[in-house]
Amino acid sequence: QVQLVESGGGSVQAGGSLRLSCAAFGYSYSVNCMGWFRQAPGKEREGVAAIYTGGGSTYYADPVKGRFTISQDNAKNTVYLQMNSLRPEDTAMDYCAADSRDCTPIWHGWIDFRYRGQGTQVTVSS
Repeated sequence: QVQLVESGGGSVQAGGSLRLSCAAFGYSYSVNCMGWFRQAPGKEREGVAAIYTGGGSTYYADPVKGRFTISQDNAKNTVYLQMNSLRPEDTAMDYCAADSRDCTPIWHGWIDFRYRGQGTQVTVSS
């Protein structure tokens, strides 16, 4: 089993930045893909970014390209999502997810990830 603990959410004004963290506990050596998802009120949960922990390949949804950066610290079994130039439409509950498979076929699909976190709220005001 792998447990995921997210942190770093909060409230910022438009144009501001936040960094989310996702720490993996347990059998984290089995994880090869870690991703971030978000769900805004009234909308479906969507993939935001993912990273293949074995080689560092990254994946980004179009709305966040150029503004968000996903990275990893293998020594800490932690993945980060640096979010810059935040917009009100980025307001959502953000979730971390992990799986033993490669990211390429799964990073868009929340239900495809075996391990999922509880979420951290991100609120961006105009």
